[in-house]
Amino acid sequence: DMTLTVFFAVLLAALLHAVWNALIKTGASKMTSMLLLSMGDGVIGLVVALSRPWPETQIWPWIIASGLIRTGYQLFLTYAYEQGDLSRVYPIARGAAPLMVLVVGAFVLTDVVSTSEVLGILVLGAGILLMARGVFTSGESRRLVPFAFGSAMATAGYTLVDGTGARLMGDPIAFVGWALFITSIFFAPVALISRGAGILRADRRTWLLGGIGAVASYLAYSIVVWAMTQAPIALVAALRETSILFAVLIGWLFFGERMGWGKGLAAALIVGGVVLTRV
Repeated sequence: DMTLTVFFAVLLAALLHAVWNALIKTGASKMTSMLLLSMGDGVIGLVVALSRPWPETQIWPWIIASGLIRTGYQLFLTYAYEQGDLSRVYPIARGAAPLMVLVVGAFVLTDVVSTSEVLGILVLGAGILLMARGVFTSGESRRLVPFAFGSAMATAGYTLVDGTGARLMGDPIAFVGWALFITSIFFAPVALISRGAGILRADRRTWLLGGIGAVASYLAYSIVVWAMTQAPIALVAALRETSILFAVLIGWLFFGERMGWGKGLAAALIVGGVVLTRV
């Protein structure tokens, strides 16, 4: 069962995740905003990690792998937000990840896929296709689609790596702390090489938004990790995906993004599909 406290905590985590994505989208330079968020996450991660026991030697390859994949995730997400709306990119990036994990699990890991998961995959797939189709019919930049899917692939990748690495280490909070710190070390030079030193020039508002984004990002993940120790993991994971609806609403209400029936239906299908695959 899930208590009301855990229920509202997970909803808060979902909202925080949508909010930090919105803050990246808000920035004049998406790459600068992501760099500041990554650095902030890295500092918080290091402080948390140093307060825990040191990882054993065999855990470091998992931490480094997580950092590399997360760097790809941050790059793809930044490129996607440079090309398209929050309410278009976020549902594709967020919804396609569990779909990929399930399909890979079914074919590579020979996991048993239940009837509700098969139904969920079909509903989720229909929602993602409808959301992606909207890009081609509304005149938006088509380049956002591969970047959003790249972000989803990276999310699926670090989800599998983090799950395995954290289990082997026996301390998920320390593992994530180190992974975020390593990510910030990898991401900073990649961002500088791709965009030049100019991305370091940011006004006070951008620094402030980056800092808020980093705190929101870390809190969102920490709350979900805590919730999974208090309630069934599948329930927490399913409820967590309400972030898709939060992102669509933020894009519509605060950024004035277009909200046709197709986009609304696609977002509802994606959330419904994810819930079916996880409950």
